[in-house]
Amino acid sequence: MLEAQQPAAAPDAASQPRYRRGLTFWLLLAAAIIVLDQASKLYFNANFSYGQRLNVLPVFDLTLVYNRGAAFSFLASEPGWQRWFFTVLGVGAAVVIAVILARQGKRAAPRFALALAMIMGGALGNVIDRIAYGHVVDFLLFYWKDWYYPAFNVADVAITCGAILLILDELLRMRRTTPSGA
Repeated sequence: MLEAQQPAAAPDAASQPRYRRGLTFWLLLAAAIIVLDQASKLYFNANFSYGQRLNVLPVFDLTLVYNRGAAFSFLASEPGWQRWFFTVLGVGAAVVIAVILARQGKRAAPRFALALAMIMGGALGNVIDRIAYGHVVDFLLFYWKDWYYPAFNVADVAITCGAILLILDELLRMRRTTPSGA
């Protein structure tokens, strides 16, 4: 005889994951990244002349260079439209991230929210440069012999780390939700 199966009970609020940090915390973290980024750029603008390099390690120099494009100087040689394109893109990304964080509220998983806050802070840090100077200030230069990685800044580090964290978060989430036999 088949017994009628009881429908699974809907999870109650107590069983839902609840985290403590809300939108304000993540926005303050993004603001802290912006402050750190802008302070470092102001320092290099005030204390280095364009192209000046200070060797720190055999593979690392501090320098002052400007990038009118995006990552790896993408579109840097264009006549100027890219300044506003990347400004709008950065502001748009920040708005989308703020909406996502606001909708998640205190339910936002910390790793996911941290990744978004880092990306937001970095994007807005570079937006400030584009509006104020027409280019992004870069000062971290890694190289090996005759090979040079494009110079970057604190905002770029935040964006990159945030993107890596976002990918890691998704991979770990998928791993948790994938049946072990699949």
